[in-house]
Amino acid sequence: QVQLVESGGGLVQAGGSLRLSCVTSGNIGSIDTMGWHRQAPGQQRELVATITSGSRTVYADSVKARFTISRDNAKNTLYLQMNSLKPEDTAVYYCATRYRRSYYYAGWDYWGQGTQVTVSS
Repeated sequence: QVQLVESGGGLVQAGGSLRLSCVTSGNIGSIDTMGWHRQAPGQQRELVATITSGSRTVYADSVKARFTISRDNAKNTLYLQMNSLKPEDTAVYYCATRYRRSYYYAGWDYWGQGTQVTVSS
């Protein structure tokens, strides 16, 4: 089992910044990939960014050059620095983890409870 606790959400004006954090605990030794997802009202959950244990990152086109994903393995914490925020970034943001496997697996093993980000225009 892995526990994930997000924090850092809030209300910000367009053009502002927020940094989300996700603290992990439990059976985290075999975690490979960590990611941030978001879900806006009435929309499907979408992938925002991922980072592997080797620090390889992938971003959704909508957030490239504005958001930065990072992880501090010593603190068991995942971050998402969000700059130049837009009203369309408003959503509940979730962190998730994926264990290392010997085969390809695109799903996610554990999810946090989410943190609300609201960007006003």
